[in-house]
Amino acid sequence: MPARARPTAAFLLTTALAAAALTGPAAAPAAAATIPVGSGSYSDTRPAGTSGPTNHTGAPVLPKLTAAAQNRPVPTNDWWSSLAFQRYGDNPYSTPMYGHPLTYQATANGLDIGHPTTPAVVGEGRQYEYAHKRDLTLGLSGLNSPDTKADSWSDWTVTPYWSDGTRTLRTTIGHGLPFVYAKGTGGSARVTTATTPTVFADQGNVLGITVAGHHYALFAPTGSDWTVAGDTLTAGLGTKDYFSLAVLPSTDALALYKKYAYSFVTGSKATWSATGGTVRATYTLTTQPQEGTETGTLQALYRHQWLHTTDPLTPYTYVSPRGTMKVRAAATFTTTQKAAAVLPALPKTTGIDQARLRTHLAEAANAADPFAGATDTYWTGKALGRLAQLVPLADQIGEHATRDKLIGLLKGRLQDWFTAGGANEFSYDKNWKTLIGYPASYGSDTELNDHHFHYSYYVYAAAIVAQYDPAWATDQAWGGMVKTLIRDAANPSRTDTAFPFLRGFDVYAGHSWASGHQGFAAGNNQESSSESTNLSAGLVLWGSVTGDTALRDLGLYLLTTESEAVAQYWFDADQQVFPGSFGHDTAGMVWGSGAAYATWWTANPEEIHGINVLPVTAGSSLHLARHKAAIRRNLAELERENGGPAVEWRDILWEFQSLADPAAARAKWDAGHAGYTPEAGESKAHTYHWITSLDTLGAPDATVTGDIATSAVFTKGTVRTYAAHNHASTARTVTFSDGTQLIVPARSTATKTGSGGTDPGEPGPSTGNTFQLRTGGTLTTATGTTAVNDTLASAQGANHDGTPNRPLVYEAKGVHATLTPGAGTAFRLQVDAGTTVGLGQQARISYDLTGDGTFDRTETYHYFATDPVHGWEEYTQARGLKSATGTPGDLRGGTVRLEVWHAIGNGTALLQTGTDRSAVVIP
Repeated sequence: MPARARPTAAFLLTTALAAAALTGPAAAPAAAATIPVGSGSYSDTRPAGTSGPTNHTGAPVLPKLTAAAQNRPVPTNDWWSSLAFQRYGDNPYSTPMYGHPLTYQATANGLDIGHPTTPAVVGEGRQYEYAHKRDLTLGLSGLNSPDTKADSWSDWTVTPYWSDGTRTLRTTIGHGLPFVYAKGTGGSARVTTATTPTVFADQGNVLGITVAGHHYALFAPTGSDWTVAGDTLTAGLGTKDYFSLAVLPSTDALALYKKYAYSFVTGSKATWSATGGTVRATYTLTTQPQEGTETGTLQALYRHQWLHTTDPLTPYTYVSPRGTMKVRAAATFTTTQKAAAVLPALPKTTGIDQARLRTHLAEAANAADPFAGATDTYWTGKALGRLAQLVPLADQIGEHATRDKLIGLLKGRLQDWFTAGGANEFSYDKNWKTLIGYPASYGSDTELNDHHFHYSYYVYAAAIVAQYDPAWATDQAWGGMVKTLIRDAANPSRTDTAFPFLRGFDVYAGHSWASGHQGFAAGNNQESSSESTNLSAGLVLWGSVTGDTALRDLGLYLLTTESEAVAQYWFDADQQVFPGSFGHDTAGMVWGSGAAYATWWTANPEEIHGINVLPVTAGSSLHLARHKAAIRRNLAELERENGGPAVEWRDILWEFQSLADPAAARAKWDAGHAGYTPEAGESKAHTYHWITSLDTLGAPDATVTGDIATSAVFTKGTVRTYAAHNHASTARTVTFSDGTQLIVPARSTATKTGSGGTDPGEPGPSTGNTFQLRTGGTLTTATGTTAVNDTLASAQGANHDGTPNRPLVYEAKGVHATLTPGAGTAFRLQVDAGTTVGLGQQARISYDLTGDGTFDRTETYHYFATDPVHGWEEYTQARGLKSATGTPGDLRGGTVRLEVWHAIGNGTALLQTGTDRSAVVIP
C-alpha cells in the first residue's frame, strides 16, 4: 500500500528541514514521441499538466550525481537514495542513511557517522527506533563542500563525493560494512567527535577511541600519525590518499580489524540460483589493498542471512534495528533456503460448492463497473489483481464463458494502459530513467514511490492472461510492455542503460524500499511488504508462462529472500528482533531506524495488521504459513488492539488466519460472510474459494518443496496434498523433497495426496515455537484471550537467586521442533508486585529433548526487580542469562518447562497467564 499522507509525529520521526525550492528553471519539454513496444507503446514525455520528480515544494529536481555517474540509471528506492534525490531544497547533502551497523549523514564537512545501540520507543509506544546520532564526522581538514553527490554504487554499497574546489573526498559505505573507506586529496585526514574521545590504543597510524560508549578505530597510511586535540583528530596523508575508520564490537577486536583496514571494498554483488526447490544466494565484496597484500574483509550479516548460512562466523556481533548482526571474516558468504511456494491459484478441491462459487463469480464478472471507478496506476492495479484472481477459479468449475469474459476485461484494461496517448499511459523520464504511469498516485510520479507495489498487479494480471493466451504475451504482442514495467520495478540487469538494477529491492537488506527519495530522518521505509512479494510472485508466474527462466528464478530469489525478512522484521517470528520495550508483535511499517505499529493513513489495527497480508494470492501469500505461531500471535494482538474481531478487512484477515488455522477461519467465514463488504482488492468469490480450499487441503506445509517453481504442499492431519502447475506445452514429472512424484499434464494444475505429514495448522504443543502460559501449569501454542493471574510465593526474606523456591511450573509435553541455528530462548512474563518493595522474580527454562524425563538443557535468567507500583511490568530474556547447562538441540517428543519464583523479597506478586502477553518462545 502506498504512502497516503505524511506520517504524523505520533508515529515516526520527521525530518526538520526548511522548505526552500531548488534554484534554476525547469528545462522546456521536448516534443513528445511515442515509443513502440510490440503491440503497445509508451511516451518519452509525460502528459500535459502532470509532474515528474520534484522537491518537497514542487520544484522539479534532477539526479545529484558526479560526472562519472551521469550516464548511469539512478537506483532510487534504496537505503541511500537521498544522496542522489534532493528532496529538500536547503539540504544538498543527504538525510540520515542506515547502513547497519553504522548510520550516516552527509554534511558540508564530510560524513557524520553513528552507531545507535539503544532503542527508543516513541509515538505513544507505536514505534521503536535506533535513530541516527552523530558520534563523529569523517572528513578532510578545511573541507567545506557545497553539496554531496553520488559518485559510484554497487548492489549494496555507495560512494558519496564531496568537493570544495581545493579538497575532494570520496567515502565508500554499505550495508553490513563496519568500515568506512575514504579517499581524499587536498587536506589531512580529519575526524571530529561529538564528545571528547577516550583513547584506548595509540599505535601511531592506528588509533583506538571510545565515543559515547562506542568503540572506533582510525587507520591512516603507514608512516603517518594521528594527533588528538580535544574533539579533533588529524593525520597527514603525505603522498597517499587513503584512510579508513571502523566501528569495533569490542576493544579486543582491534587487531582483527587492523588486519583488514587497508583492504578497501570497491564493489558488492549478489548472485543467485533456484533449482530443485532450493534457492541459493552468494553475496560477494570486491576489494583492493591500499597497502600490503590483504584482500579479505569483514562484513556483518543480518539475521535473515545468518539464519541460512553454514559459513563460519566470528564471535563478534553488533546491535541493529534488525536484531543481532554477526560478523564474518571473508569477502563472500552464501545462504541456502527452501524455495517459497507459488501457484497461479489454489487447486480445485471437493470442498467447493460449485453453485455457490458460480454465483459469486457472476457477481464480480457482471458488475456494472468491474474496475470500481479506478483511474490511477495503484487502484487500477488493485482491480486488475482482483479480477485476475478469479480467472483460474472460473476455469476450475468449467465456467468458461465467465473465464473468458474476465480475461477480456483484463486484456482491455492492460492494453489501454500499455498504449501511449490515451487518458492513461506510461511515460519514460529520461533524467531519472524510470517509467511512470499517469494518472499517478501516492507519489509514484513526484517522489518515485511504490513502483514495485503498483506494477506488481499488472505483472500478475498479465501472467494470468498469458496462462490462457500465450500469444498475447509474446514480445511482438503485449509481452514487451510487461517486460518494460518489470525493467522499471525489478530490472535483473546491471548493464541496462535505461533502468537501474532492481529499483525497489535491496538485496542485502532482504526486502524492498517504498520511498523513491529516502528523505526521512528515520531512513527509507516499506509498509506493504506483501505488495512487494506480489511482484516477486508475478515474476515467477510470468517467467514460467513465457519460458523466461531468468525472470522466473529472479522472482523466486526475491520472494524467498523477502519471505524471511518479512517474517523477522515485520512479524518478529522468532521474537528476537523487536525490543522488549516495544510492546507489539507485528509492525505495519519497517524503517531504516526500526519499525512502527502504524500505517501511512490510519491507526486502525485492522489495516495495520492487514496491510502486510494483502493481496492474498497463491503466489504471494503461501510463504507466510512458514511461521504459523507468528500468525496466531499477530491475530491475537489484532483482537486485543481492535477490541474484538476484525470488521472492515475481515476477509483479508480470515484468509491470513487460514494459513495457520484453516478450520477456525472457515468457521468465521461461515458465520460472517453474508454481511460484509470485501476489501477493494478482494471478492467474495476468491475469499470463499481460498478459505474453503484450505479448510479441505489443510494449511500450507513449507517443510516440503517441489523441483518446479510453481508448486506447493498442504497438510491436514497426517495427509499431505502435493500440488503443481505446469505452464509448459508438454507433461512433466514434479519431484518433491520427500521423494513424492507428481505427473502434471501440459498447461494444467495437478494434485496428489500422500501420508506421513503432521498438521502444521493444528494448534497444540507439537507445533509452533511460541507457548502461552495457562493457569494450572500448562504451556500451549493455542491462542488465548482471557487474562488470569497466578500468585508467586514469597521468598520470605531469603535469597534464592539461581535456585527455584516454591516456583510456579508450566510445561508443554510431546513437543517436536527443530533448533534454529544461532537462535536463543525468549520469553515475556507480565508481573506485578503491587506496592511491595524489594521483590525480584526469576525464571528458569528447561528442555527435555526426547521426553525421557531427563532435562538436557537448563537456562536460568537473572532476576527482574519489580517496582512497588500497581501495574504490569514485563520480564524478558533481555535481563540476561545467569547460567546454563547442557546443549540446545532438536525436540523430538520432548518437554519444555518454565519455572518462575521469587529470588528475593518478602511478599507475593502476580504473574499473568491466559494470553500471549506471557509466553515462552523456544529457538
